[in-house]
Amino acid sequence: MILGIETSCDETGASVVKDTHEILSNTVEFQDEIHGPFGGVVPEFAARHHAEKIGLIYESALRKAGITACEINGVAVANGPGLVGSLLVGFMFAKGVAAALGIPLIPVNHIHAHIFMPRMIFGDRIKYPHYSALISGGHTFIIRADGELEYSVKAKTRDDAAGEALDKIAHFLKLGYPGGKAIEDLAEKGDPRKIEFPRVKLKDGSNDFSYSGIKTAAFHILTAKTGEKPDVTDLAAAYQKAVFDIFFASLESLMKKEPLPQVVFGGGVAANSYLRRRAADFGHDTGTEVYFPPAAYCTDNAAMIAGLGSAMLEKGKTYKNEDVFSRADYRKLL
Repeated sequence: MILGIETSCDETGASVVKDTHEILSNTVEFQDEIHGPFGGVVPEFAARHHAEKIGLIYESALRKAGITACEINGVAVANGPGLVGSLLVGFMFAKGVAAALGIPLIPVNHIHAHIFMPRMIFGDRIKYPHYSALISGGHTFIIRADGELEYSVKAKTRDDAAGEALDKIAHFLKLGYPGGKAIEDLAEKGDPRKIEFPRVKLKDGSNDFSYSGIKTAAFHILTAKTGEKPDVTDLAAAYQKAVFDIFFASLESLMKKEPLPQVVFGGGVAANSYLRRRAADFGHDTGTEVYFPPAAYCTDNAAMIAGLGSAMLEKGKTYKNEDVFSRADYRKLL
């Protein structure tokens, strides 16, 4: 019975997972209203809100799971990557729970947890090896997963994440935060053929991708002092298409070099319906099985932290209590 704590960015999450795959509770507190007026996450505000809410979220997770704290066998916590202030709140809280109960503390890599989440949902339908496509506001990766605890990065963004690129244009258009869903809704009404955005191809032959170029191009179009202003729905449709064209170009290149039978998506942007349609077409055209977790498990959540923590604990990948609480170990983890 593993407790998971997730505070890597602006979601405060706690979850209880039994035997690695059975999610007994998954409680989350969102901060969209706090950060909305600023058009993005304000790190100090995020950390303060985590500190205010983490105890209540923890109690709610135990209550929904129908257990007491004494039934927990370990505490898994996101220890990076993420906002340092936010990570500190979750890590210190988890460390306190582990110390009070005398149980192991399992620091979990946030990206690895996203990769692991589909395995929790779909079980043995997810085969190894496969490609894990992680697309979010803070991260964009294509990763080869060779086992529950074995993975290697095959492609990554060189600058902005795909979700960040969508959010920034939404902010520029005053569509609110988070802006990815607003761009998606606008794009459904537009014609992507009306505007052409650049698709960056890196000169070094890497499968990495870059999103700063199309973001800059969009800013130039929107701030041009001459010429006819484009319809905002057409701009959203063309821009969204360009973002995912860049991603799928990299995925297709990887599949040609090293074909794998499955591609498993995760991260907050994986809830995008246009992306899901593109992925379905990609799977049909290439004979690849494509999997998406439910939207609630695409965004940051503590269930993925608890699930991966459970798998790590089974393999003995944890920290002894006498080591976890030293300052040197803590600095090393972050």
